[in-house]
Parts: sequence; C-alpha cells; structure tokens
Amino acid sequence: MEINENAHDQIVQLCKQGDTLFDKGQTDKAIESYTAALDLVPLPKSEWDTSTWIYTAIGDTYFHNGDYEMAKNNFFNALNCPDGISNPFILLRLGESLFECEELDKAKEYLLRAYMLEGYKIFFTEDDKYIGLIIDMI
Repeated sequence: MEINENAHDQIVQLCKQGDTLFDKGQTDKAIESYTAALDLVPLPKSEWDTSTWIYTAIGDTYFHNGDYEMAKNNFFNALNCPDGISNPFILLRLGESLFECEELDKAKEYLLRAYMLEGYKIFFTEDDKYIGLIIDMI
C-alpha cells in the first residue's frame, strides 16, 4: 500500500518547507509545515514510513525549541512507526528528551540503545551530560 503520488508530492514539499523554516530559525512555522504534511498521511499513521521521518522532524524541532515534553511525545510516535525502533537518531533524541523531562531511568534505556547501534560517535555533537548518564553502563 502506498500513499498516492499527489499526496506524497505535497508531503515532500511541506517537509522541505519545514526544513527550510527550521534552518532559518522559524521553528513554529516549521512545526506547522511538518504537521500539515503529517495530516496528509492516511490513518493509521504508524503504518507509514513517511510518518517515521515526519514525527522525527517534529520531535527534533520541539527539542530545539526546548519543549521536551512535545519532543518526547513525537519521538515515541516515530519509534512506533516503521523502522523507528532501529533508528539511532530517534533513540538518541528520545533519550535526550526524557533526560530533560527528568525521566532518567527511561532516558538511560534509549540513550544506551542509541549507543549500542552507533557507538560513541552519535554523541560527538551532543552535550556531554547525555553520554555521562550512561557512561558507567558502557
């Protein structure tokens, strides 16, 4: 089952627009673009590859906005979409969001999963506090 071509083209365009807005620091407008793209994905959204990357983009934007609760919610949604559970970036950002929400036991779980898939390199550009949470476990 595939999303029809017209809807797919609109989704791609809205996500590109969201990426551009994010890069310009217009994160609220980026979230609007990503959400509009997500609205075009058929139900149940968790069955579509497209949803994996849209939820990830929304979650990452909320993370950069400092809205860690919304980031966490979107990363959990992405995790439940195709290949989400094996995506190291989703696991990393989910762990970081949980850390910021002071859910440290859950944060450890997802940060450790990201580490197991990608190793230390996934943490290179991240704040040291995140790797510090799991350093005694690796």
